[in-house]
Amino acid sequence: MTQGSYRQFCPVAMAAEILSTRWTVVLLRELIAGSTRFNELRRGLRRMSPALLSQRLKELEAAGVLTRTASDADPNIIEYQLTPSGRDLRPLVEAYGIWGQRWIEADLSLQQLDAQLLMWDMRRGLDPAPLPNRRSVIQFLYPELPSVERSWWLIVDPDGEVDLCSIDPGFDVDLYAAVDLRTMTAIWMGVETVRAAVASGRLMLTGDPRLASAMQTWLGLSPFAKVQKLAS
Repeated sequence: MTQGSYRQFCPVAMAAEILSTRWTVVLLRELIAGSTRFNELRRGLRRMSPALLSQRLKELEAAGVLTRTASDADPNIIEYQLTPSGRDLRPLVEAYGIWGQRWIEADLSLQQLDAQLLMWDMRRGLDPAPLPNRRSVIQFLYPELPSVERSWWLIVDPDGEVDLCSIDPGFDVDLYAAVDLRTMTAIWMGVETVRAAVASGRLMLTGDPRLASAMQTWLGLSPFAKVQKLAS
């Protein structure tokens, strides 16, 4: 029995011993979202130290929640895959997100701003279907941020692959989106809309009018964006 054990036979207590350690549920969120490699997990958990990430992965492996295997593409790269036990946690992790979206005040959430994490989540959720059948490049500009965090590029290939760059990739930009980080985060969370942000002047779109008009449909929003917020 682990140090700090609840020492209860109750299944809730036993599950909490595995799942309630710091960062574990957020790590499960990344695994369920499809991240399989250490560096991918780090991008979604950038405030988590590499040492702690390694520790939590080992703990979940020991608990039978995930397995470590060599990548088919490169045997030197380790990939982390959820087991049936791990995949069975999806409803639990989704319930965390639904509860947080529904009952935590938006203003409280919007005090936790992180451009890199926001762009990583937007890349992951972007829907390429409404975009033209060619490479599309969208540059996001956050004027209030330091220069190293100010510019981000989403590159959507004709096959639907989406890449995120924080350094100019050298392609012609199809759409420029100039916006403050709080507004863009609110749009991603579903508590703001592209139309309202444009109308108020907080979001300025310059470039291909088709990309601009369809932004609400292709933009990668939070999977909980449609959950009705009940917090006052």
